[in-house]
Amino acid sequence: MLNADLKGKLMKTYLFVLFSVIIMSTMVSAEKDCLTKHPTPETYDGWRLGVQTWTFKEFTLFEAIDKTRSLGLNWIQAFPGQQVSDVITTKFGPGLTPEEKKQVKEKLQDAGIQFFAFGVVGIAKDEAKARELFEFAKEMGIPMLASEPKEDQYDLLDKLCQEYKIKLAIHNHPKPSHYWNPDTVLEMCAGRSTWIGACVDVGHWVRSGLDPVECLKKLRGRIHDVHIKEIDDGHDVIWGTGQGRMKGILDQLHRQNYQGTFAIEYEYNWDNNVPEIRQSIAYFNSIASTLNPTGWKDLVASDFSNVDTPQNNWSFDEGVLVLNPMKKNADLWTKDQYGNFILDFEFKLDKSANSGIFIRTQDHNWLPWIEVQVEDSYGKPVSNHICGGIFDIKEPTVNAVLPAGQWNRMTIMADNSSVCVVLNNEPVLNIDLNDWTEAQKNPDGTKNKFNVAYKDLPRKGYIGLQDHGFKVWYRNIRIKEL
Repeated sequence: MLNADLKGKLMKTYLFVLFSVIIMSTMVSAEKDCLTKHPTPETYDGWRLGVQTWTFKEFTLFEAIDKTRSLGLNWIQAFPGQQVSDVITTKFGPGLTPEEKKQVKEKLQDAGIQFFAFGVVGIAKDEAKARELFEFAKEMGIPMLASEPKEDQYDLLDKLCQEYKIKLAIHNHPKPSHYWNPDTVLEMCAGRSTWIGACVDVGHWVRSGLDPVECLKKLRGRIHDVHIKEIDDGHDVIWGTGQGRMKGILDQLHRQNYQGTFAIEYEYNWDNNVPEIRQSIAYFNSIASTLNPTGWKDLVASDFSNVDTPQNNWSFDEGVLVLNPMKKNADLWTKDQYGNFILDFEFKLDKSANSGIFIRTQDHNWLPWIEVQVEDSYGKPVSNHICGGIFDIKEPTVNAVLPAGQWNRMTIMADNSSVCVVLNNEPVLNIDLNDWTEAQKNPDGTKNKFNVAYKDLPRKGYIGLQDHGFKVWYRNIRIKEL
């Protein structure tokens, strides 16, 4: 039998271990909950809007990726035969060398872009050659092939789709293409697994004299991908203009509970179609946000209706918010207050620029504030005065900012006492404001300039973009309240 003293000691040890496990588990849980990568800020929950790179066929794949990133989109459908880059003159497809494939993956990773399909691609009847295509798609992380196979290929293709877990989406070119009529596509899908479906091109249906909404109704449950466009006078126009079919198309897909991808294929003004695509995306988002919103919205409206900003200091130029400092302290402030949120944006800095993002600020002139640094600190040692850190409070784990003149991407997540920052795919900050228990003092004992403990700061307030007298550019500024 154990005596009372020994029992007491064992009980204390047990409780200590138990509480330690609970504390450690809570810490691990909190760390897991913190943001570790950039989000994909889609407007509609379940829809992924991206670009079919045929839209940018006059450019290389790498240039198409950059243009997609400039539009704030996270997905592409590559087409076979596009030159990869100015340096890699190989055409995109299974013929890429291992090193070329590696460079494509790195480019996508840096840009925050993912493949959602490859097409429209021909598929060989020979099984060994068909497998080469499926192997290529698997290696590159491509989950879907868009194609127009021969009717006698489908037994093999269904088998390969199930084996590789890669979808086949039957594409419809205009009449007299074999698949111009959705009835033919349905015949090929009949009796086959759901890995076989349709890559519907709503514009080509219009060119074939068909009503795209009626065609969508026929293919309900078999639609894997949508090549989306608005056709008028025989060519692409900005969505929502011309014949105005887009709203009906989106309404129908919503009624079907379509969960999938949209590939923008804008086949007009080939050399400079990004401005028209940007307007089309704005229209798409305006419709999608009323159907099944995710909560993502623009922090700064294009007409500045949701912010307070001094005249002439801030302007939009082709989707880019430009700060042209005429005087200091002409900060841009939201009219709404935000508590828990994810803020995702891209920024570019002039040489030696020093600026920041204020969050949860109660008064535009009130100190202290939480300022996430936006600064040309490329190559500087890590400190709490460089990009990605919280000014004078906490340094980022690494200096991840790119050189001046290059576009960076930053995501800020504020969730109760937690503030996290991801910069250029690097999780650089994860702090708990409750650890700042004393005014003018950081948890490590170093001094800061603020006359209040950060644990006592408000958990809701305005978001501000600082005018610190330096030129700064922002784009694709999206926010989601938690």
